Amino acid sequence: MSDDTPSVDRGSLARSSSAMALGTIASKVTGVLRDVAAAAALGFYIVADAFSLGNSLPTIVYILLIGGALNAVFVPQLVRRMQEDADGGVGYADRLLTAAGLALILLAALAVIGAPWIVDLYTPDDYPPGAYDLAVAFARLCLPQMVFYGIYAMLTQVLNSRGTFGLPMFAPIANNIVAIGTFILFIVVAGTSAAADGQLSADQVLILGVGTTLGVAVQALILIPVLRRSGYHWRPRFDWRDSGLGHASRLAAWTLGLVFVNQLAYLVITRLTVQANVNAAAAGNVAAGLTTYQKAHLIFILPHSVVTVSIVAATLPLLSRLAHAGNRAKVGQEIGRITRVVVALVLPVAVLLAVEGPNIALLLFGYGAATPDQASLLGRVVAVFMIGLVPFSVVYICLRGFYALEDTRTPFWIAVVFSCLWLMLAFPLFRVAGAGGQQIGALALAYGIGYWITLIIAWVLLRRRLGSLDSRATMKSVAKLLLAAGVAAAVMVTIQVFAEPGLERTLGSSVVLGHGLDGRLVLLITVLVMGLIGAATYALAARILRAPEVTDAWSLVRRRLVRT
Repeated sequence: MSDDTPSVDRGSLARSSSAMALGTIASKVTGVLRDVAAAAALGFYIVADAFSLGNSLPTIVYILLIGGALNAVFVPQLVRRMQEDADGGVGYADRLLTAAGLALILLAALAVIGAPWIVDLYTPDDYPPGAYDLAVAFARLCLPQMVFYGIYAMLTQVLNSRGTFGLPMFAPIANNIVAIGTFILFIVVAGTSAAADGQLSADQVLILGVGTTLGVAVQALILIPVLRRSGYHWRPRFDWRDSGLGHASRLAAWTLGLVFVNQLAYLVITRLTVQANVNAAAAGNVAAGLTTYQKAHLIFILPHSVVTVSIVAATLPLLSRLAHAGNRAKVGQEIGRITRVVVALVLPVAVLLAVEGPNIALLLFGYGAATPDQASLLGRVVAVFMIGLVPFSVVYICLRGFYALEDTRTPFWIAVVFSCLWLMLAFPLFRVAGAGGQQIGALALAYGIGYWITLIIAWVLLRRRLGSLDSRATMKSVAKLLLAAGVAAAVMVTIQVFAEPGLERTLGSSVVLGHGLDGRLVLLITVLVMGLIGAATYALAARILRAPEVTDAWSLVRRRLVRT
């Protein structure tokens, strides 16, 4: 069997993941700028939540109905068909694009018609009627996005199966640029007070809804010439019988169940976050709701997207080939290695965001319609989210291990476990927390705790399937890295506590709090200095603890940057 086992092409893998990482970084940076522009235009008020909900529904409906299956199932299937089919999987890809494209158009049309009922699911009973009407209007303008999300996902999958990883990661940049232009246009037309007033005109709604939908369309359509250059030219195929799509559909059934469970939990969390902002308005507290939660989660997901997704996406075809060849031991070794590298890279970022979250959020979001208090509160929610960054990333790796084995049933049950844990923790924490920001923080805390418990379950189940994941070495490594991160966090907090009074006496409290241009400059310098101190402390502590993964991970990053 060893002769038939695919070899691990480290150079190719490094180049692929490097390109993906750079593309992800660029798209995420512009994504953050998009959210900065959105916050400047709408702040974190109830009106902002109405837009956030309407603009989120296309992604929710798309992933719920078809996106999860495309993302999780069809990469392994495309890889297999490229190896086994005489035409290199071209016919299979043609049929897949035809069937999924028609399904998306039909589902989008039905979703637009049913927009009021969909919005009603995600809003509490005491949601203001004006905000409800806005959310429905935004939903109807944005729900067609799901067609373009599907086109983008399918074209990306075909490109990935043909060995093109990097270019699809740059396509979201075009989407973000269009969205940024949309929010800037809104500010020019409506100013920064419209959201606080709670009233938007029909033209203002059209600017936001049409502009954001146009951005998603550009993101998808820009891949068509890339696909043609790769040598693939799609043509419609309707001969679906006995084409292999049935086998993929059966695999996808469990993935659709997994997505349904995830989205059911997210529905409940969305209702709670929307309710939190209603509660904040009633109590006269700082506005914090769905928009606050989403932007905090965006910052939370950044290190995961740049590090974990890039490495795993480039590795998934390799894992699929190893699993198909029957070399499960090698799959386990690869997953253990990837886990150690990912944890070593994401931990220092988690520490920085946990300690400097309020300052970073104020730097990014404290402009225009968004008040400094709203931005600072967002940063505190980010700090709470960091509790779950490591388990979130490792669970993601484990799930991709199951998908490589063409096992979609186990990830479904893992999702059920996490969703139950999240909701069981979220409800009591939400009820005892203060209105608004504290309630959003409670949901973030429940999220992190739920993922730590889920990680243990997912790891044990995958180890049983593969025989070994180098668990002892991985647990020992992660324990050392967590200790090193704890030392770095303690040093950063200590410096912050003792340095802040001196800075206030020297510069004034308003500057230290980030008010004005001088204040933002001080915040930027503070974040940079604390980041350097934290990284140096983390690396030194890891060296003392004899955790070579930090050095190995940094060497890997440098090699990939040079190759790219």
